[in-house]
Amino acid sequence: MNFDFSDDQKQLRDQARKFLTEKCSPKAVRVVLDGKAPYDKELWKGLAEMGFLGVAIPEEFGGAGAGHLELCVIAEEMGRANAPVPFSSTVYLAAEALLIAGSEAQKKKWLPAIASGEGIGTLALFEGKGNPSPKNVKLTAANGVLNGVKKPVPDGAIADFAVVAARTGSSGRDSDISLFLVDLKAGGVEVKSLTNLDPTRGQAEISFKDCKAEPLGATGEGWSILTQVLDRAAVLCAFEQVGGSDRALEMGRDYALDRIAFGRQIGSFQAVKHMLADMYVSATLARSNSYYGAWALSTNAAELPEAAAAARISATQAFQHCAKNNIQVHGGMGFTWEFDCHMYYRRANAMALGLGSLSYWEDQLIDRMRKKNAA
Repeated sequence: MNFDFSDDQKQLRDQARKFLTEKCSPKAVRVVLDGKAPYDKELWKGLAEMGFLGVAIPEEFGGAGAGHLELCVIAEEMGRANAPVPFSSTVYLAAEALLIAGSEAQKKKWLPAIASGEGIGTLALFEGKGNPSPKNVKLTAANGVLNGVKKPVPDGAIADFAVVAARTGSSGRDSDISLFLVDLKAGGVEVKSLTNLDPTRGQAEISFKDCKAEPLGATGEGWSILTQVLDRAAVLCAFEQVGGSDRALEMGRDYALDRIAFGRQIGSFQAVKHMLADMYVSATLARSNSYYGAWALSTNAAELPEAAAAARISATQAFQHCAKNNIQVHGGMGFTWEFDCHMYYRRANAMALGLGSLSYWEDQLIDRMRKKNAA
């Protein structure tokens, strides 16, 4: 079985890397990091024009109709570039939820808007501390209106619409949770930006008060749909983390070859060699697991739940490890604002919590493998 990408997919990767190298340099990322703009609007527009936002959206809904393997390729390059745009919240979460459970009318309204860059979406799941769980959903839905608070919501301050998890029952089962689609520009919505570790990927608190909403999927099937969305997003985020891991490794390697100390390159010292070798091993392991996840995602294989959890775990560990050790290789300079190391360190730690903590996904992997073996 060949898990490598095809020649066409590799060509797409080269095209994406060239585009992002030109349009999303570290200097461009710093404009968002240091400034007041919540994201790079020109880059977002360019991604839409290149067809990257709609690469996995069917042609009938304004997308390229390529598939999830192509989206994995794009995700990796977005991670390498540390792109300051709402790509993951819109494409991995909101678009996937619509593709899985949206009605024909909902898809026709929002998917073309995503593909064209005119619509930014998000998933409003969390309500403060805690991992994804039906018992942690307190926001209520009754008679088509929502009441409650969601935080943190990724890119919630700039999103046009949100997929919202709400409680519609009190049985104590997963079937108590349903999903709703909310136009965030309508009434009954109050949005407040939150301070977070990575300012290039905003977080928000969204309050819903008698907010009108339309069901997304059948009542009581919200948690089942969410599980599918999170598994898909786990694979896509893993590729973004792999891209960030590789870039952090390259930054450390290049600095080790350029920096001279005690009359020689610091890369010639064994301690630095070991550090870079460990980074390479973790990044390569993450890539291996992510490729397996990409296969499972693209074929809708029965192994997707375990493959997604494995990809999420290894990619999270790799990105955090590589981003941290990149700073160590740079030494005292690596801790300064002027060097770019901290941008990847911020992104690595922010992404580690975005879909639930590392321990959550470790528990998920164990539970899923146990159930599979029992069956």
